[in-house]
Amino acid sequence: MPDFDLIVVGAGHNALITAAYAARAGLRVGVFERRHLVGGAVSTEELVPGYRFDYGGSAHILIRLTPVVEELELSRYGLRYLDLDPMFHCSDGETPWFIHRDAARTADDLERLFPGEGEAYTRFLNDWTPFAEAVSDLFMSAPGPLELGRMALASGKGGDAGARLRRILRPYGEVSREYFREERVRAPLNWMAAQSGPPPTDPISAPFLLWHPLYHRGGVARPRGGSGGLTRALARAIEAHGGQIFTNAPVREILVRGKRAQGVRLEGGDTYTARAVVSGTHVLTTAAALPPEHVPAAAREVRVGNGFGFVLRLALSSPVRYRHHTEPDSRVGMGLLIKNERQLLKGYGEYLAGEPTTDPPLIAMSFSAVDDSLAPPGGEVLWLWAQYYPYELSRGTWDTRAAEARENVLNAFEHYAPGTRDKIVGELVQTPLWLEQHLGLHRGNVMHLEMTTDQMFAFRPWMQASGYRWPGVRGLYLTGASTHPGGGIMGASGRTAARVILSDLTRRAWR
Repeated sequence: MPDFDLIVVGAGHNALITAAYAARAGLRVGVFERRHLVGGAVSTEELVPGYRFDYGGSAHILIRLTPVVEELELSRYGLRYLDLDPMFHCSDGETPWFIHRDAARTADDLERLFPGEGEAYTRFLNDWTPFAEAVSDLFMSAPGPLELGRMALASGKGGDAGARLRRILRPYGEVSREYFREERVRAPLNWMAAQSGPPPTDPISAPFLLWHPLYHRGGVARPRGGSGGLTRALARAIEAHGGQIFTNAPVREILVRGKRAQGVRLEGGDTYTARAVVSGTHVLTTAAALPPEHVPAAAREVRVGNGFGFVLRLALSSPVRYRHHTEPDSRVGMGLLIKNERQLLKGYGEYLAGEPTTDPPLIAMSFSAVDDSLAPPGGEVLWLWAQYYPYELSRGTWDTRAAEARENVLNAFEHYAPGTRDKIVGELVQTPLWLEQHLGLHRGNVMHLEMTTDQMFAFRPWMQASGYRWPGVRGLYLTGASTHPGGGIMGASGRTAARVILSDLTRRAWR
């Protein structure tokens, strides 16, 4: 008899979601994680005395559009979400404005600040909410080959489906310009769309902007105690249903016999057997753990890209104070801090030249404003995400240039909140190289693979593997950001992979 029904390689949030569904269904589940704690890029730890730092994703948006939290009853296992309202703080440094959960309030505020833009915002939401909902539905199931056409047809009643499809195929920078005359409105919306990776000039990138209406539906939230509150709750749910979790247990090899996955061998030499194995690690990490004859050429040819972002996580002695401050709203939501559209394009141009951007737009997150467990009394955590940063540099190495990039990020933030550097009492600098070495994110890409049309939907990670099954090896499955629908804290990949696995192992339909 095998040791487990299902072995899960890695303990990122998608892998844990797959494990939780499988354990609830009665399977004997074993999870093996190389790090000392679960969560992967959705984990939190006290790195400076009294200050809790997230290691990766911090704002929980996409998962709020799924039934994962309710279906797995994660509130029973300690997950408590804190809603953020306003959801976003948008600013060029001079004129801040806010995106609230209430779309009408957002539009009213915009209209007062920028006449005509509130009406444009309402029209944008009305035009594209059906499309966003169609995309959300497609994200919750295994992908097929005709998604773009299906999205266009489902994106609204009446009108010209062909015209909608043409707009979907355009760069998001052009689509935002069609709706908004004011650059101080367009630039933050484009900057949020850029979080998936492609710049605002890339064709077929419009969906990253057209997803925006769903922020008003699902909201933006934070688990109390840090982003890792989600994965800690998932771990408790797995163990409550009899599953076992092993940390400090790196998998060296996925065992295959007779073209069937049989289990895993750890770095220390211990082996564990199972009826099936699902890997939640990067697809290239999965490929490296398999015998070469079971790795198709397509698995080695996935496009990871050349890095992506840079994160500076700070422990501050006192709260952030913006030059144009609205207390506490400026510190509650995600700060979309961008001077103008040229700043984003300049950063991308420097990235293409192999250079870290010298004046980056920023995402600023000071979630201690809503969660006092993250910092000691009077203190603050501030996390600054910046783009774009190449993994391979045109000169030097990340070991020699990390300090330079850190200074540029701090200088960029001083434009919005002067004096912040004087409050720093501790920090974590996450370069693309750090993200690869510590979180297993190849070449520092937090999305695993580039989020471009040739690697989305039925092409993610490649067509023959898009159904969450590794081709040519029975009983071997995939989940995580390398699979549909890609990166971000959503859990859809983990849930859909569980559906596929349970259908195969239990021979009964998902209920």
